[in-house]
Amino acid sequence: MMMRTTNKSINRRDWLKATALFTGGLTMLPPVLQGLQAAPPAEAAVTTLEPPVSALGHSGLTATSLTGFSAETASPLTGLHADAAIEPRIPGILKARLFANENPFGPSAVAKKAMMDSMDNGYQYPFMLLKDLEAKICAYEGLDAKMLMTSAGSSPLLLGTAITLLSNGGNVVSADPTYDDLPTRCEKIKATWIKVPLKADYTHDLDAMEKAINKDTKLVYICNPNNPTGTIVDVAKLKDFCERVSKKVPVFVDEAYIDYLPDPAATTLIESVKKGQNLIIARTFSKVYGLAGLRIGYVIAQPAMIDLLGHYSAAGGYALSLPAITAALASYNDKPYIDDVKKKMEASKSFLYETLKKEGYTYIPSHTNFVMFPLKMEGQRFVEEMGKRGVGLRNWKLNNEDWCRISIGRLDEMQAFAAAFKELS
Repeated sequence: MMMRTTNKSINRRDWLKATALFTGGLTMLPPVLQGLQAAPPAEAAVTTLEPPVSALGHSGLTATSLTGFSAETASPLTGLHADAAIEPRIPGILKARLFANENPFGPSAVAKKAMMDSMDNGYQYPFMLLKDLEAKICAYEGLDAKMLMTSAGSSPLLLGTAITLLSNGGNVVSADPTYDDLPTRCEKIKATWIKVPLKADYTHDLDAMEKAINKDTKLVYICNPNNPTGTIVDVAKLKDFCERVSKKVPVFVDEAYIDYLPDPAATTLIESVKKGQNLIIARTFSKVYGLAGLRIGYVIAQPAMIDLLGHYSAAGGYALSLPAITAALASYNDKPYIDDVKKKMEASKSFLYETLKKEGYTYIPSHTNFVMFPLKMEGQRFVEEMGKRGVGLRNWKLNNEDWCRISIGRLDEMQAFAAAFKELS
C-alpha cells in the first residue's frame, strides 16, 4: 500500500500547483469536487506501492503491484498521462524504458532547434505564438477557431471534461479495459462508471455500449486506438454510433494514438464534429511528435462545448510553456518526420513480434506503439525479474490473467528486452 503522510490537509496554493487545472479559487467549485482533493505526497521512496487507479486502471485491467516503483507524481490529480504517473527505480542501468508508450526517437530536429532558438524569448508569455499554433491546426483541419482548445497535454482536458459534465452526478460509459484517466476522474467526483467488456477480439463492443446508456448517462468515452490493447474500432460503425448517440449524450473520442495509423485522416472523427455532432475529440503531441515531456495537447468540439470546458480546464497562454508551443508549431504535420518515426517503430514492433513467436507467446496485434501479450508467470514477478535485467515494463490483469503491455522502443531497446526475456520465457 502506498505510504502517506499523516497530515491530510493541503493548502490552496499547493493544491493548485499540484493540479495545474483551475484558474479560479476553490470557493468557485461545487462541493462535490472535494472528492478530487489531491493526496499528500508520499513520505519517502518506497519499494512496493499500490499505484493510483488513474495511473494503472482497475477492475478488468489492474496492475497487481509494481515493485520497485516510486510514488513520485502518483497523485490522481497531477494531470499526468497514466503512462507517466509512475517511474520505475530499477537497480543498475536501465537499458530499455518500455513502460510509458513514449516515442523513443524523440522530437524532430526542427522542433529541437526551434526550442533552442526560443530561449531568448523565454521572458515573454507565449500568447501570440499559441495563436499561431492554433491557427495552423485549424487551417489544416478546416476548423473554426472557436472549436479548438489547447492545454498542457490532454490530461487536464480529460479532467476538465469530467468536472464539466459529471460534477452533478450521473454516469460515464466506456469500454473495459480502456484508458481510464477520464472515467476514473468521474468516479472521484462521485459519478458512476459503467464498464462494457471488450469483444473477444479485444475491440470495442459498440452495440453493448449503446445499450448501456441510460437516463443518467452524461458522457460516453471511446479511446481509439484503444489503450492498453492497441486495437481500433471499425470506422464506419464508429461514425454511425457517434451520429446516433451524440444526439442523446456527448461522446468523447480520445485519438491520442491515431497518428500511428497508416491513414489517420480516414479514422478521425473530426469531420463528424464539423458536421455539428456533439463530440469531443482529443489529440496530443506526446506520442508520434515525441513531446511527452513538454506537455501539449488539444481538444476539438462544438464552440458551446469548448466554452463549457474552458470553465474548468487550464488552457491558453498560461497553461502552456514557450518551448512546448514552439516545438509543436515547428513539427505539426511534419510528414517526413512522422513517416520516419512510424517506419522505425514498425521495424521495432516486427522484431518484438518475432521474438514473442520464437519463445512460444501470443500477442494482440497492435495499431499503436505498444503491444499486449499474456504471460506464463506471475505478472509482478515478471516485472521484477525484467527490471533486474535493466528492462522497464508494465504488468496488468486482463480477464483474470497476467499480461504485459510493452511500449515499442528503439531497436537496441527491443534487443535488450529480447535478451532478458529469453532468460525468463
